Amino acid sequence: MRQILVEVKPNSAKNQIEKISDSVYKVKLTAPPQEGKANKLLIELLSQYFNIAKSQIEIKSGKTSKNKVLIIYG
Repeated sequence: MRQILVEVKPNSAKNQIEKISDSVYKVKLTAPPQEGKANKLLIELLSQYFNIAKSQIEIKSGKTSKNKVLIIYG
């Protein structure tokens, strides 16, 4: 299990993950920050990036913020 910090930028032109350091990432999302759409897309992208199941990623804090703390299991 590890914890990462993610700064999310919704409504971007394309989906992109930028690694700042081992535990800090900037993620651009095409989804809007409404009804959990951006959070859902964030988990999808990170599961592909880390090659793990979506169920292994949890948003610990910042569900409604652009700065989020995520827990990666496994």
